[in-house]
Amino acid sequence: MDDTSHTNSPSRRRFLGGVALGGMGLVAGRAMAEGHAAGAPDPLITELQDWANGLGDGVDATPYGMPIRFEGDVIRRNVPWLTADPISSINFTPIHALDGTITPQGCAFERHHSGAIELAKEDYRLMINGLVDRPLVFTYADLERFPRVNHVYFCECAANTGMEWAGAQLNGAQFTHGMIHNMEYTGVKLSTLLEEAGVNPEGKWVYVEGADASSNGRSIPLEKAMDDVIVAFKANGEALRKEHGYPVRLVVPGWEGNMWVKWLRRIEVAAQAVESREETSKYTDTMADGTSRKWTWVMDAKSVVTSPSPQMPITHGPGPLVISGMAWSGRGKITRVDVSTDGGMNWQTARLAGEPGNKALTRFYLDTQWDGSEMLLQSRAIDETGYVQPTKEELRAVRGENSVYHNNCIQTWHVKTTGEAENVEVS
Repeated sequence: MDDTSHTNSPSRRRFLGGVALGGMGLVAGRAMAEGHAAGAPDPLITELQDWANGLGDGVDATPYGMPIRFEGDVIRRNVPWLTADPISSINFTPIHALDGTITPQGCAFERHHSGAIELAKEDYRLMINGLVDRPLVFTYADLERFPRVNHVYFCECAANTGMEWAGAQLNGAQFTHGMIHNMEYTGVKLSTLLEEAGVNPEGKWVYVEGADASSNGRSIPLEKAMDDVIVAFKANGEALRKEHGYPVRLVVPGWEGNMWVKWLRRIEVAAQAVESREETSKYTDTMADGTSRKWTWVMDAKSVVTSPSPQMPITHGPGPLVISGMAWSGRGKITRVDVSTDGGMNWQTARLAGEPGNKALTRFYLDTQWDGSEMLLQSRAIDETGYVQPTKEELRAVRGENSVYHNNCIQTWHVKTTGEAENVEVS
């Protein structure tokens, strides 16, 4: 932001300095809100509190650490009317309440087609067959003996933001953009296992399927399989959660989430793509003229402001405001994110938090001053290929409104003078 924008408003340094001086700048505001005289002593500072006047809970009472009860609302949620039955459902990451880039496993988005199964490591088997020199079967212990890799990648459902094609529908970043998570995956490169089996020259595809009742079979070009695909058995340093495919799942960086087969049980090398019933009926993009874009695997550059947003309103008055969000691209790294507070008429370049990852979420911040007026808040991502995230109008002009997949349009939040926000569209 241009320094001249601060000329007629208190600086962030002065504001924070006022808080630091005995806490009186903040105390006065809080005291007035609570009906006390302005400047009255704050008992949270001047009096000994219960939490400092005795012993706390023993940590051993909860051997696996859980979030404190004050953060009990930071959970996955679903939208009941989106799916016919919870046995085939979607859970949305509470992206509005998170910061940084890594998604905790316990609140990470997941999609299931026939429920989450229980499969013990001792019972796990992975078969590689088809056009290979040596058909092989691996146990979980076998996989642990191969060289490992660790990479942070995002996993996004092709239907993320899908309900927004026809207009503003769901009032919350968790529901418009929460079909995504970003975790550090540990496992073995698929190429390592395929090389162990020996791929025949006529092999051009791999067909992968899971051990659950739906199997969720998918075909992946051999070129992608030999590039960066991972057979993963850890996420964020610990074993996969049951709902994320324990004990082993596939990680297909940058590609739509339905390719990331959970409870991975078989990989068949084939000369042609094997089309499952699920594959032929779903995950295609129907255009305005009735034709369909098939096998649109790569997730294009996208971003969203997570705070302020409908589930994360501004709770203070005018003054310093941190606008925060996340951006990602299935084609590589995010290089820039712009933020607009007036519905796209003017843009400011946000600050990227750290070095952007490849096919991973990037956190952005815009440190600004809010004067208490209404905002039409947007973000626009640009990736290393030069691709610029489109508006809804630009996307509709090419794709129409028949699809529920691959909607990477610019999102708009209407922030009111009260600090509350709602999902809207701008023309």
